Amino acid sequence: MSNRSVIFTGIKFENPFLLSSAPPTESESNIMRAFDAGWGGVVTKTIGLHPVVNVYGAKAKFLRTSPDDGRVSMKKREGAALHSSWNWELISDKTLDWWIPRLRRIKAAHPSKVLIASIMAGSGNDKELKAWQTLAIACQENGADGLELNFSCPHMDRKDMGSNIGRDQGLCSVVTEAVKEVAKIPVWTKLTPSTSDIVLEAGACIRGGADAIVSSNTFPSIPVIDPETLEFEINVDGLVSSGGLGGPAILPISLAKMAAMTQAFPTMSFSGIGGVSDFNQAASYFLLGCGTVQVCTSAMLDHAVGPNVIKKLLDGLDHFFEIHADKGWKSIEDFRGIRRDRVVLQSQIRRPSDADYHEGFDGVEGYAAPDEVATT
Repeated sequence: MSNRSVIFTGIKFENPFLLSSAPPTESESNIMRAFDAGWGGVVTKTIGLHPVVNVYGAKAKFLRTSPDDGRVSMKKREGAALHSSWNWELISDKTLDWWIPRLRRIKAAHPSKVLIASIMAGSGNDKELKAWQTLAIACQENGADGLELNFSCPHMDRKDMGSNIGRDQGLCSVVTEAVKEVAKIPVWTKLTPSTSDIVLEAGACIRGGADAIVSSNTFPSIPVIDPETLEFEINVDGLVSSGGLGGPAILPISLAKMAAMTQAFPTMSFSGIGGVSDFNQAASYFLLGCGTVQVCTSAMLDHAVGPNVIKKLLDGLDHFFEIHADKGWKSIEDFRGIRRDRVVLQSQIRRPSDADYHEGFDGVEGYAAPDEVATT
């Protein structure tokens, strides 16, 4: 009989699927509904010490595309399919004091479910490191099973927060180490994919003591311009700033980021995010080495917390075990990471003839080309 449960960073999950830190996890009622729907874990909307105020109007939209013209637009069109999500929403606008009693109530109502608190503070001085520690202590003392450090938000106003930490190896290591000094529960670091080599930042987090690496967050992006109005499809007073792109469009690039990290650190724990709507996509993350998978965009489109999405994921997992019963696979661990080593350098991919392959360089110099045989 197959087993849906996983042990990830020492925490037992009844299934490996989590609702990621995003608008669906910004309230007590939503998190309760997510657990009732069957999610194995929930990562809260990111909690900070400093209040934030979101932009006026819409903070998130969905882009769709159609096969006849390939147009990507936020406008709903008949026959169009989901392409991606886009948002410029900041972290939770609720205070730590607002979150504390709610963390307690959520955990008391669902003791067998896993509640991960996403937290964020600044960087660069002792005061901000203390802020990280204050957040960590408060969350762990009030029900959180683990902490996810947000080093990845692509559009924070402050230059010492979010992805600005995730692009700096020194800050990744120092902040992680500061949280680990006070943490009695597992610490995950969520990295931005917007970096030249995510393996370097992952390594810095590991040196700081991280128990797991989470990736990817949304990719920095701007909305498309409406060809009729010549305005950005989402804007305030005609203005727009960078936001985050998620959903199906980021699946292949998120997998590439994850493959690089799981190959570099094969014994590390990883949680994968990006483009998951059913088990077909989740399987790619497991096969590359992830122990859990997080979901956002497809859940937001499904009654905000994804009751149908989690059902499809669980049914898909069960079906996967059924069709691979001959291999003896009964848990995620039985096949986790078995395709990780298939990702190689271009030079390792077979060419029609190895003799003609010079790795992009000219042939060996110093030899004249053979003379052509004269014809008469």
